[in-house]
Amino acid sequence: MRLLVGLMFVGSLAGCDSNLTVREVCESNAMLCEDLNTDSHCRYERADVIMARLDEANKPDLENKYQLLKHFERYSKCVELAAQIQHIKLKEKTTSRYTGYHTAQKEINRLLFETKGTNHPGLLFYHWSRNNDQDAIRRLLAMEDDPKVSNSQDAQFYLASYYMKVDTDKTLQHLYRNLELNQPDTEPNPEVLTSLVNIHYQRHDYNLAYTFARIATLAGIENIDYNALTNYTKEAGHDTDRLDDLAQTTYEQIVSGTFHSPRS
Repeated sequence: MRLLVGLMFVGSLAGCDSNLTVREVCESNAMLCEDLNTDSHCRYERADVIMARLDEANKPDLENKYQLLKHFERYSKCVELAAQIQHIKLKEKTTSRYTGYHTAQKEINRLLFETKGTNHPGLLFYHWSRNNDQDAIRRLLAMEDDPKVSNSQDAQFYLASYYMKVDTDKTLQHLYRNLELNQPDTEPNPEVLTSLVNIHYQRHDYNLAYTFARIATLAGIENIDYNALTNYTKEAGHDTDRLDDLAQTTYEQIVSGTFHSPRS
């Protein structure tokens, strides 16, 4: 059966003042910025990297290394794509993007090397998914009921990613838990929503697939094919108008941080 959407798959310093701007950080600590791209591409990802670099420099603990790793991965993907955009007259812009990409790869490798053997849930997943570290995934799975994992939105997403190919029920459990942990005024992870659409569609739970497709649309996801989904939902005897209302209510619960899994 064709999938409806793509399946899923983060000297002296300026100090700890969280109110510092990126420009202020770069002016006082040029080494945190000068090896990244210098044009306007990936500016949000670049800003996140710079602030995460500052945090790690001030406090190089596992959590800050994990946050920096996540930001470098996002920045790397963005700047790699941007590096393919050629400027006929401004070759230096393309060059700076390549510089940023290579910096990201170097820093990702550094962070993975420095955190090998950790018990940080997020880092364990990175070591498994990037380096096929089987010991890391075994340790993460052993921590499944640990509050550090069960109450971590990231960890729930990572566990869902692991179980995707081996246990659909466990995948759903962790995807729903991820939504339960969504922070107020924050959009849900689009990969969580599209995965829920796909899984319910494959299981012929068309009412749930349709509902989460509508939720995904409300969250700004545009590449959902409603043709077959709507037909199957109606043929199964479900009222799509009622499901539209349910989707709106559920979306509002997710973004307000009050969502509770229907599987509870």
